[in-house]
Amino acid sequence: MNLRVHTTIGRLVRRVRYTRGALVVGGALLAAPISACTRGGPTPNSVSAASTDAAPLHHAVHDLTSVIVYDIFSPPQASRIYAYSSVAAYEVLRQADTNYTSLAGQLTGLTPVPARQPGVEYSLPLASVHALMTVGKQLTFSRARMDTLRLTLDEQYRTGGLASDVYERSIAYGDTVAAHILAWAAKDNYKEMRGMPKYTVTKELSRWVPTPPAYMDAVEPNWAKLRPFFIDSATQFRPEPPLAFDPTKGSPFYVQAKEVYDVGRGLTEEQRAIAAFWDCNPYVMHVQGHTMFATKKVTPGGHWMGIVGLASRSAKAGILVSADAYARTALALADGFLSVWEAKYATNVIRPETVINRFLDEAWEPLLQTPPFPEYTSGHSVISTAAAVVLSEQFGETFTFADSTEVEYGLPVRSFGSFRAAADEAAVSRLYGGIHYRRAIEQGQLQGAKVGALIVQRLQTHPVTRVAKR
Repeated sequence: MNLRVHTTIGRLVRRVRYTRGALVVGGALLAAPISACTRGGPTPNSVSAASTDAAPLHHAVHDLTSVIVYDIFSPPQASRIYAYSSVAAYEVLRQADTNYTSLAGQLTGLTPVPARQPGVEYSLPLASVHALMTVGKQLTFSRARMDTLRLTLDEQYRTGGLASDVYERSIAYGDTVAAHILAWAAKDNYKEMRGMPKYTVTKELSRWVPTPPAYMDAVEPNWAKLRPFFIDSATQFRPEPPLAFDPTKGSPFYVQAKEVYDVGRGLTEEQRAIAAFWDCNPYVMHVQGHTMFATKKVTPGGHWMGIVGLASRSAKAGILVSADAYARTALALADGFLSVWEAKYATNVIRPETVINRFLDEAWEPLLQTPPFPEYTSGHSVISTAAAVVLSEQFGETFTFADSTEVEYGLPVRSFGSFRAAADEAAVSRLYGGIHYRRAIEQGQLQGAKVGALIVQRLQTHPVTRVAKR
């Protein structure tokens, strides 16, 4: 089968993937007492964020993830959705405590959200969750599904004893903030990118080409043109160049490909488990005869947003601290994807699977299915490290946690002694999976560390002391 036919199959798969399948979401929504209300005007400290139940916010983020999985968004697209939705929730909730700073003026193009009406009562938790879900609804495809999930969460506040006028006012304010955030999102160049040229496959041996089994088109080749959230530009943290393409036996390039081949042939059960746990590939395709279908999985960004929820619950963080953690992590993920996607299409490095099949062993297959975009650098390495840097600053360098994010997708719990340990495992999983060279992993970790460090150093949101370190 030639590349033209391969590419045609990829286009067909991409057209179908948004309308097929269903996802059973694990865990029922839990009704929780909602008691945190504030009045508009000069009394933002009337609510203790630490005592405010964060369960509805965690459910909202989980529900958003379920729809992102259902709609099969690409990893960079998912990160954009998480960022705008999380910023909406944070910008509402931070008004409950003057120690928390608005992201307006810090994030590119974001202006202050509209103020509340003074002298009347609001439930900022309700308004924040509603704003998050409203932004999420507009940025996803399955809007009826998002509406159902949003109404279920809203109803928890109504039945939790909230006065009807406060309920209606808070819903209206959530809509107002959501509209403001969506207007900001509309100017990030995303819509314009939809009409930009696609990736062109050539006969140049060093360039990325579509890979089995679906031979899908390259995902988001123009992503670097998206407006950054916090970094100066997509090129700000460009990594060192990849190794020069040279398939000659004994060359540095050949040696790195041979390592992927050798590691893949000698994997231990633990290495296989690590690779599977961090796969997070929403494009896994299966072929049975003439039928092709997809297995839906959480994106790598969705996995880390799940870790935020786990950490916040473990630390008994209130809704404001949790919203802060979600927003900062989502921004690290979004700008991390922007940074790594720029590197991927600037270098167009060929995947190990293609190199090994051409020059070492035409029958070799990687443990994991190769994602449909260029190799350098490793996206998992970049975004996992960026998220780990931000979360370590928020919860502590030695924060231990059991990662159950993937349980509802059929994978077991894995435990980690720190966020960085989890990020390191996510990075090396790409070598075990047979889809990245070591250099892409190591340079990706350095790239992600720089993105995370910039957010920690310069993005102002929370007080110095937020969560007891452990």
